[in-house]
Amino acid sequence: MDPAALKEAINQTMPFGKYAGRKLLQLPEPYLVWFAKQGFPDGKLGKQLALMYEIKLNGMEGMLAPLLDD
Repeated sequence: MDPAALKEAINQTMPFGKYAGRKLLQLPEPYLVWFAKQGFPDGKLGKQLALMYEIKLNGMEGMLAPLLDD
């Protein structure tokens, strides 16, 4: 994975729903599990959410937290 694309994905702001305004890396795991079961949205956001799901599933969010922009 391209490091710049990874940093962009974790810093992407959730544009809708209960967690609108949160960065994707900060979304709760149960929310991402729900998306995984229901289906991720089409396009770039869906791919980024699927990536966040894999990151959370594998316990890697702590390692990536320093890459969050303030």
